[in-house]
Amino acid sequence: MTSSVDHSQASETVIAVVASAARAAAALVPATAELVPGAPVSDPDAVLVPATATTAVAARLSGEVSGDVVLVVSAEVVDALANSPVGPMDVATALRPALEAAAATLGRVRVDAERTEEPDAALDGLRDKGMFVAVPLMAAGGTVEAVLALQVTLPQPRTQRGSLDLLRHVAMEVTVEIGRTRMTVGELLSLHPGEVVELDRAASAPADLLVNGTLIARGEVVVVDEDFGLRISEIITDAAASEIGSRA
Repeated sequence: MTSSVDHSQASETVIAVVASAARAAAALVPATAELVPGAPVSDPDAVLVPATATTAVAARLSGEVSGDVVLVVSAEVVDALANSPVGPMDVATALRPALEAAAATLGRVRVDAERTEEPDAALDGLRDKGMFVAVPLMAAGGTVEAVLALQVTLPQPRTQRGSLDLLRHVAMEVTVEIGRTRMTVGELLSLHPGEVVELDRAASAPADLLVNGTLIARGEVVVVDEDFGLRISEIITDAAASEIGSRA
């Protein structure tokens, strides 16, 4: 009896998590009107897809939550991207911000290996991996314009860390980030030499040091022998990183 209750609670938790991810993704899926998430479903045969759906973007999720995500879009979105005023746009690349927004609601999670697939094949791939939840993204009048589906494994309580001796010589990608911004296609089209793009960070604010996309430190940008460098001023602990993630 306890096992059945635990499984039910876990299912409800996954459904709530996916519903939150769908709300975040809906704001960044290309559409002519605001998209609103519909009711989550976990029955593969009950998933509603756009009537003209021809393409899905599938990707892996890794980090605090692991799993897979699929975003199914209509043929109208694919055609609009192919005929973009800035030139043909890759569907997987164009929809990556929506996938990243969904992943951000899950915690410190990365989106990797995004690719385009046929909708049925992408959704069947999720079903083969276990329980998944799909949420239709709907326009006014109840028309399904897109579908976000996830198959995720929620994090388990952390155990004591093992020895780092085996990892001491593993090379890691280190990135210094001074800020970010988002721009619409219209804003990108209006860019010209000499224009300043404003970032989301004050000039006096420290820069972030990221390892494989994870924030580990902050510091001051300096010049070292004509190259840029970073003077570390703060090391980010797990607790601080969690607090930062909750504010993002």
